[in-house]
Amino acid sequence: VQLQASGGGLVQTGGFRRLSCAASGHAFRNYSVAWFRQALGKEREFVAAINWGGESIGYADSVKGRFTMSRDKTKNTAYLQMNNLIPEDTAVYYCAAQLAGSPMVAGNYGYWGQGTLVTVSS
Repeated sequence: VQLQASGGGLVQTGGFRRLSCAASGHAFRNYSVAWFRQALGKEREFVAAINWGGESIGYADSVKGRFTMSRDKTKNTAYLQMNNLIPEDTAVYYCAAQLAGSPMVAGNYGYWGQGTLVTVSS
């Protein structure tokens, strides 16, 4: 499975952005998918995850109610809709895929996209 993240950019506080994670490989439909992010000087942190069936696994407390993750199996793509963005959301966002394991632990994911930078201006 190869992942390609896109959709990052500069957005003002209160704005929105939708990230996409396009996957190659028919087996992608069997994988759980997650978004992680890493701000400058900080560790990579879990943002959201969704299982192979499209059901949400969970969200980080910091994004609950603002971010929504979804996936379209017909397009082999997962999405992260980010609303009401704040400067603290500024980070490189990575999508990742795995078959099994705790969904919030980055080390459990064997496949990663290259990351897309989201910058939220105040």
